[in-house]
Amino acid sequence: MNRVVHFEIHAEDPKRAAGFYKAVFGWKIDQWEDKPYWMVVTGEEDKENPSKYPGINGGMMIRKGPPPTEGQAVNAYVCSMVIENMDETIKKIEASGGKVAVAKFAFPGMAWQAYYKDTEGNIFDLHQPDANAK
Repeated sequence: MNRVVHFEIHAEDPKRAAGFYKAVFGWKIDQWEDKPYWMVVTGEEDKENPSKYPGINGGMMIRKGPPPTEGQAVNAYVCSMVIENMDETIKKIEASGGKVAVAKFAFPGMAWQAYYKDTEGNIFDLHQPDANAK
């Protein structure tokens, strides 16, 4: 079976976007040498099994076209982040310049879900497992 192993975030201002993702999710984001590309590490390697990661890592690059417009339907993949505390994460997102796309809602008996926009207008998904969600 084929798996997703890398993602890319397109940003008008990669430094601003990097600040957002660092503040909200604690990701490590560094420019790759002097290239217009930033490496994104979303979690630590499993030292016992180096080929196993708790998720996927990615990259960030300068957007080559216009940003998404307000109210535009999603026209790309949406990355989902599993989080421990929806309300605390939402506070971090909003304090860091993110905006709600779809407010928090329940998948009854399974999880809380919400969709937000980063500082560049990209939509991402928050997923907090919770058997008591309703």
